[in-house]
Amino acid sequence: MPLALLALAIGAFGIGTTEFVIIGLLPQVAGDFGVSVPTAGLLVTGYALGVVAGAPLMSALGTKVTRKRMLMLLMGLFVVGNLVSAAAPVFAVMLIGRVITSLAHGAFFGIGSVVAAEVVAPAKRAGAIATMFTGLTVANVVGVPLGTFVGQSAGWRITFVIVAGLGVLGLLGVARLVPDLPRPEGVSLRHELAVFRNVQVLLAMGMTVFGFGGVFAAITYLAPMMTDVTGYADGSVTWLLVLLGLGMVLGNLVGGRLADRRLMPVLMTALGGLAVALALFTVTAHNKAAAAVTVFAIGALGFATTPPLQKRVLDQAAGAPTLASAVNIGAFNLGNALAAWIGGLVISAGHGYTAVNWVGVALAGVALLLAVLSMSLESGGARRPGRLVARSAGLPAAGDSGSAADAAGAGLSRPGSHPR
Repeated sequence: MPLALLALAIGAFGIGTTEFVIIGLLPQVAGDFGVSVPTAGLLVTGYALGVVAGAPLMSALGTKVTRKRMLMLLMGLFVVGNLVSAAAPVFAVMLIGRVITSLAHGAFFGIGSVVAAEVVAPAKRAGAIATMFTGLTVANVVGVPLGTFVGQSAGWRITFVIVAGLGVLGLLGVARLVPDLPRPEGVSLRHELAVFRNVQVLLAMGMTVFGFGGVFAAITYLAPMMTDVTGYADGSVTWLLVLLGLGMVLGNLVGGRLADRRLMPVLMTALGGLAVALALFTVTAHNKAAAAVTVFAIGALGFATTPPLQKRVLDQAAGAPTLASAVNIGAFNLGNALAAWIGGLVISAGHGYTAVNWVGVALAGVALLLAVLSMSLESGGARRPGRLVARSAGLPAAGDSGSAADAAGAGLSRPGSHPR
């Protein structure tokens, strides 16, 4: 794997840390600004919505510059946003800082996925994407617990200064290690938007929303479930989150490696396994040992879907993958927000914390059905809807002869042209 992937993983580590560390620091932030914890929760909601809106916006702005330069600009924006949060004199300014930071999130992962796929041979693209996303999963194991500890010990502002430092490190890594690949010829915003007429691209994004929503339906309310239902002490939640993070790391790496061989079977297996694990969680949540094993399994199966979902979008939007890839990152966050909202409604209706697992089962089930539909359309032959639409948009469809050569001029390099 090229060193460019290390630079992308460092950036992903910083982004993953800043996204989730705020959850453990909400009481301190709320106390310092004199607002309620639910009001401070807007720092989480605002970030997620910023990712959804910022992914297509920043990617569209980036169509005029090389991908390396855009990645550097995004890391610079990430640093500024975290410094604004660290120095915020009032809550509203911190919220603005969080939104600024979130604007870099979706486009960085979207453009980074394209770059990761370009710097390796075609047979290793899902693994390369998984390597970049390892930074995000490791953030949940190392960055978030350490950031929370530092914030509770030395003050939450110090945490955001340190995260800004990670952004500087990521920026320098991109500048030094990521090759300055030429901007694809003939690719404009209109060309990027055209891929959204491809049915397979839309189905892949639907899988992302519902599949990842299944994961977050459960883990959003993991802390109260583990303390109120399972009987863990409050202090044990941190270690359970680390266990969840370890499952994420393993699932991400294994899912990426296997998806390079058989993408859709791996994706469907992971989604089916996730639905089963979530259903079992309604029972295992009443036993400490069984609950811990299930938490690890949910993390592993949930993040085993990440590389194949991202690569599926890249494959189906081969002619103009940048915007589609970034929008798919927004789809992950849309799934998170959707699942958290529905889960909150279920809990508020008096069904208990374990009921959110059934919400996760339903969402993962929808994602699995979309995957089956996508496979059935693909097996329909040369005249399946996705290919017809892709051709009408002037883009190469997956499986078309000569698509690799076409993609070389439109965004994806030929196998023999990958830097080693």
